[in-house]
Amino acid sequence: MRKFMMIALNTVAILSVAAMAFASEGANAFGDLVYFGAALGMAIAAAGCGIGQGLGLKAACEGTARNPEASNKITVSLILGLAFVESLAIYALVVNLMLLTK
Repeated sequence: MRKFMMIALNTVAILSVAAMAFASEGANAFGDLVYFGAALGMAIAAAGCGIGQGLGLKAACEGTARNPEASNKITVSLILGLAFVESLAIYALVVNLMLLTK
């Protein structure tokens, strides 16, 4: 039930922002909405990546505590995973910079 409510609230929020964007007129139809969208998108991307990195680090620490001999393999996997997660934030930054400079 909670998942359904989150999906419904996110859908309503997205549709309300889209309605404001399509209701505006003129050459610069989106105006300040682009800046708001870029800031919101980067905030969500940074928060998601931070949560993902925290969970990965937690799991690596627990794995090392349970099996200290496997710490080298865990460290390599952790660094690779953190690089993949961080690349998502970098992609979000690139998209936001493209939106802001257009």
